[in-house]
Amino acid sequence: MSMLSRIALALLIIGGINWGLIGLFQFDLVASLFGGQDAFLSRVVYGLVGISALICIGLLFKPSEEMDTMDNIDRPSRISNQDLRTEFGEEPDFSKERDSELKKDNRNND
Repeated sequence: MSMLSRIALALLIIGGINWGLIGLFQFDLVASLFGGQDAFLSRVVYGLVGISALICIGLLFKPSEEMDTMDNIDRPSRISNQDLRTEFGEEPDFSKERDSELKKDNRNND
């Protein structure tokens, strides 16, 4: 995320908190800090929050680089040869024991 995007997101969070305060408590924090809603500095902050919202619209449609790299690491491709062995090593081969038992049975039956 670029520095401009981070600043825009921070200003958007400030604006969201301000709107939350207005909605819940009818308290405009920006207006109270900068001298009312009609004060020049309040209007600058409101304008910067609005511009930040426009910048952050682009973040909605931008694919996340972090998620793209994580998808490639976590998911094996469908074509790759998957190793399905367990962490305990190779499975024992019981076919030799079974063959020797069958030979013993055949000898005893003869």
